[in-house]
Amino acid sequence: MATTPSLQFAAFSSALDQGFWHTLTRKKLEEFCLSDEPRTVHASYSNGDQQGLPCRLSIGFNAFDGDASIPQRAALAPGVLVLKNTIDEFKSADKKKLIESSGKQIWDDIQSGAVFENPSLLSRFFLLTFADLKKYHYYYWFAFPALALEDKAFDTTAPKKLADVYNPEQISSLQSSFDLLVSADKGQQCSFFVVRPGAETTLEADFLSTWESATVDGCLTVGLSDPCTLEQNPGWPMRNLLALAVAKWSGVVTKLRVVCFRDRTREGKRESTHSIVVDVTLKAVDTEASDCPKVVGWEKNDRGKLGPRVVNLSASMDPVRLAESAVDLNLKLMRWRLLPQLDLEKISSTRCLLLGSGTLGCNVARGLLAWGVRCITFVDNGKVSYSNPVRQTLFNFEDCIDGGKPKASAAADALKRIFPGVETRGISLSIPMPGHTVSAGDDEARVREDVATLERLVDEHDVVFLLMDTRESRWLPTVLAASKGKLVMNAALGFDTFVVLRHGFRGAKPAPSGDCAGLAGAAAASNTAEALSGRLIAGGSLGCYFCNDVVAPGDSTRDRTLDQQCTVTRPGVSMMASALAVELMVSVLQHPDGGHAAADSSANDQHLSVELTSPLGLVPHQIRGFLSRFNTILPPSLAFSKCTGCSPIIIQRYEAEGFSFLLNAFNSPTFLEDATGLTQMHAETLESEVWEISDSEEF
Repeated sequence: MATTPSLQFAAFSSALDQGFWHTLTRKKLEEFCLSDEPRTVHASYSNGDQQGLPCRLSIGFNAFDGDASIPQRAALAPGVLVLKNTIDEFKSADKKKLIESSGKQIWDDIQSGAVFENPSLLSRFFLLTFADLKKYHYYYWFAFPALALEDKAFDTTAPKKLADVYNPEQISSLQSSFDLLVSADKGQQCSFFVVRPGAETTLEADFLSTWESATVDGCLTVGLSDPCTLEQNPGWPMRNLLALAVAKWSGVVTKLRVVCFRDRTREGKRESTHSIVVDVTLKAVDTEASDCPKVVGWEKNDRGKLGPRVVNLSASMDPVRLAESAVDLNLKLMRWRLLPQLDLEKISSTRCLLLGSGTLGCNVARGLLAWGVRCITFVDNGKVSYSNPVRQTLFNFEDCIDGGKPKASAAADALKRIFPGVETRGISLSIPMPGHTVSAGDDEARVREDVATLERLVDEHDVVFLLMDTRESRWLPTVLAASKGKLVMNAALGFDTFVVLRHGFRGAKPAPSGDCAGLAGAAAASNTAEALSGRLIAGGSLGCYFCNDVVAPGDSTRDRTLDQQCTVTRPGVSMMASALAVELMVSVLQHPDGGHAAADSSANDQHLSVELTSPLGLVPHQIRGFLSRFNTILPPSLAFSKCTGCSPIIIQRYEAEGFSFLLNAFNSPTFLEDATGLTQMHAETLESEVWEISDSEEF
């Protein structure tokens, strides 16, 4: 057998999460104090890294946890941390003694046989640190102890690809068997394992402790989770595996095959064929009387020389800044594989105005926060009552005491406590409404001021959520948003029903590109016939909350009993509607056409097979839910030319006449119907019915 004495191993490269330093800081201040006793920590490494990544040993925020929690399918690496109190102690520490002590532990575990019960002991590491907590400068030096054996102890062949040694059936069976091993004991047993023939032509991964029964005629095959991605080099863990082989198997095993098992997923497909196989010939060596071999393994610094590293986290160690990076983790992970085209910056920069801070407002705010929205403004004129906290998730009992805190400011304060990095405020404001008359004098001055405040708020935000209790309270924001070209998301509740819809968008339209241009053009050409047949309706042609009504909004609170004054719904309805309102907004933002995105419909099954334009899927106009039947539908509707909320005549008159137009709408019950032509339409309809009756009746 041709020998390759110059087999090179890829050294570990440390990868420390920022959360680790935050945990270390807290423990230093609260637990360790002046003690520099060794501390048990744990790290992990993966055999599933993509091509080109270094041989990483990762240590995270939970490194001090006693249960050694590591990522799924990762291999455990136990370690020891020593935190020095001064930079001088850090510099003067006896590095040779420290690594020799760590290596001696590995050698003792080999001699005692402890590594057979816990193979991860072969991957021990040592971490020397010093934390300058005034400047948040952290000095550290990793040692990955490797027992350096003499060349005379074994010979190796050049590495071969796994696919050149085993057939696809054997590789597949090894993958399945390895999966069982991974789940056996928190990553300890998958670090190093035995590979034995299974039924027929399959391979099985088994515990390292079964090596004797797996040895046949002096031949043994073992495997290791290999963190290396290089084609001709095994990873660092193989060094101590060879030390184990020489120390415990020499004389029993002569032919050792090492499978450096690599198991990655690329483009949704699992593959292990890039793993490598190294054949080793063990020579007879007297290991009983031998001392611990030479130990190597101090990590090189960024300059490629043996020396410590330093990290400056002064800009990120503030808990608020740490929270900012942590809360977006789920969103960032979406872009790794599931949604590479997800534009998180567009979501986070969207300024949201929530009109209503009750059940819907609280839940919508939580959903926005989870999607990374950083600017949320609450508007409400109510106070927190004792019935609110169980349904309105941003409030608690203390908010109800002494008459209750203002809902808007209490919601903003709660959101700030959840995530200090959010930009939020609460504004107590009564929204003027049609049917609620305004008297001259002080009352008119107050309403004028309220209108000006609402106009300013709509100007300052990108998306307006209408989450109020009454129909008429949604009218003024609908008019303002249509005039100013803002995206409006509307959510309304019944006892066991809900509707979530986006208003037709009057804002600037982004220039379509690529395949989206054809879709946008087709949607823009939609007409009433196409809408009725289930075809797409352009976003600018969609109706608003009032477009399906033929009467103007009026005072809906007059002469109402208690159950009619309160929003009485099944508790889960508000959470469903709130979540869908947020998800609909995000889907609109991610569509190439933004608010002008054509409305998908459930009128037929075409949406089940059509190629989706938005990365998040369908972008409907409305979502109507029926909880009694656990059913939702997605009906689109065109804007109504005589709509009292968004028709051209209403918007034009508001822009031309300003507050005087609004004041007429507040004070006169028929003003909006007269202005839009609904009064004339009603009269014509009545006249038509009279003629029809006259023609069919006999006198």
